[in-house]
Amino acid sequence: MIHVFVGPTLAPCEPLLANPAVRVWPPVRHGDLFTDEIRDADTAVIIDGVYHQAPALRHKEILAAMGRGVTVMGAASIGALRAAELAPHGMVGVGSIYTAYMRGDIDGDDEVAVGQAPDGAWDALTWPLVNLRHALDLARTAGILNADRAAGLLKALRAVYYPQRTWAAVRAVCRRQGEGWFAEWLSGQREQDRYFGDLKRTDALAAVRAALGGAAHAEQVAEAPLVRESPYFRRWSNAAARARVDGLVLSTEDRLVYQQVFDPAFRDRWAAYLEHLSRQQADGGPGMPLAQRMTQVSAGDLPADRMFHPLIDLRDEQAVALLLASETAADRRAVAQYADALAWARRSRPGFSTAAVRDEVARELLLRVWQCHEREFDTEASARGLVCQERAAQAAKRLVPGFLEQTERTETTRVG
Repeated sequence: MIHVFVGPTLAPCEPLLANPAVRVWPPVRHGDLFTDEIRDADTAVIIDGVYHQAPALRHKEILAAMGRGVTVMGAASIGALRAAELAPHGMVGVGSIYTAYMRGDIDGDDEVAVGQAPDGAWDALTWPLVNLRHALDLARTAGILNADRAAGLLKALRAVYYPQRTWAAVRAVCRRQGEGWFAEWLSGQREQDRYFGDLKRTDALAAVRAALGGAAHAEQVAEAPLVRESPYFRRWSNAAARARVDGLVLSTEDRLVYQQVFDPAFRDRWAAYLEHLSRQQADGGPGMPLAQRMTQVSAGDLPADRMFHPLIDLRDEQAVALLLASETAADRRAVAQYADALAWARRSRPGFSTAAVRDEVARELLLRVWQCHEREFDTEASARGLVCQERAAQAAKRLVPGFLEQTERTETTRVG
């Protein structure tokens, strides 16, 4: 399967995208390549992506996808930029824009950036600088501009912030520079051909054709790229982990946090997980029972959960099964309800995020659920794999909207 991340460089009605071997995705963003819907032998063609209104796709996400056997191609927009940056590691670039980045002819994100409607429509609202460069080159070839005038106009157009580089703004800059004739010429060319000067579209179509023709597999570096997993990368992959259970698509991280907070017996689950890790061979060292490992690193005055704070890998099916062994169908329904409450809070309160939830509110939730005294807070959090009360409060913030909604519903029922 060929997965194409695109919009607005190509319109959804583009015939090439209707090929049954192609699956079209919205512009790529941070976390999208972690999906298990992109299988190891698939091809991902990155054309468009977000990087203003949402976190952009990170380089290590691309490296991780290639490391598991996905062929990753890039062209036209952020795909061309990422391909130029990761070409030594096996990402395949296609088209003139990619080549320009590789040669150093262009180097900025603003070269390919466009403003796009926030409602998810595919239309670009502004002109990317690479298309304007191309139009200026075509004008020089047609004798409309000479080299100095084209360079001066390009400098003036580049000074316009990319979300404001509309066609009206382009015409205004041309008039201010005394190049109204160029604007009229360009307008006439676009009336005859709506794609005139659209270098991004040309490159995007070339990339999809190359993927359909299998050219990318021939060019891909034989040796899989090395991916070093930093704590940040593990955090990203955990946040992206999803599973379909009981007909629900749930965040694995949400499910784990729910168990850590609400399962009275999760202390035992965490102790079993630490035992599991201790018995695994890691970093070249032998596995051993947890009690034996503890005697090697302490005098025995601290419990295991206070000495070992492993980074959980939610891609590890065995670890997830162990940590969620006590999860019930009712728990999963509750996770879905809490996720819905959080999503509603984000939609209904502009600017809302879990970081905006006050620490004391999350702390109060945990103390109420765990029914422990303030002085026992750290101990309880550590025994549940949440390290300390500060980390526990940060993890529990995602549950606050749902918890408050549930509490309000309970109080209303009592009053009624």
